Amino acid sequence: MTITRSLPLTAASPKLAELVAGMTAGEELVLTADGTAVAVVRKADATSWPSVPGVAKDRSFWMAPDFDAPLEDFADSME
Repeated sequence: MTITRSLPLTAASPKLAELVAGMTAGEELVLTADGTAVAVVRKADATSWPSVPGVAKDRSFWMAPDFDAPLEDFADSME
């Protein structure tokens, strides 16, 4: 579902970057002048996920041998 808002061009101009940043993918903002639509700004759909599977496959990571050992601070709640 596309969300469409309308706003006068004079009101949108000073804060256009802020308006676009607050839009969701596919949302449209119709800019008007004297009550007539003059432009439509549409937030682009996301082209990829924020992370890509496999980008860290060639990197080495260190993990402590006791990473899953119970923490002393929680010994009371583990009983």
